[in-house]
Amino acid sequence: MRDDELAAAQAYVRLLEATRAALADQDQAPLYLSLLASPMAEADGALRRAGLCGNEARLFDLVRSLQPSMSGSGH
Repeated sequence: MRDDELAAAQAYVRLLEATRAALADQDQAPLYLSLLASPMAEADGALRRAGLCGNEARLFDLVRSLQPSMSGSGH
């Protein structure tokens, strides 16, 4: 994994975690959604720099290598 790919996968994971946190409490979610702008911009830029825009399969492979629990296998 190249450094730019690692940065993109890490930015995606941070965005995913921030999104989960923002949506955890449905009553408070509208208050927190605006806080996702920064992690979205970070992930977007990192994906672009790594050449991963439109290459979701490669991105998800990279994310799974960082976070094996995201493999969807349930283990």
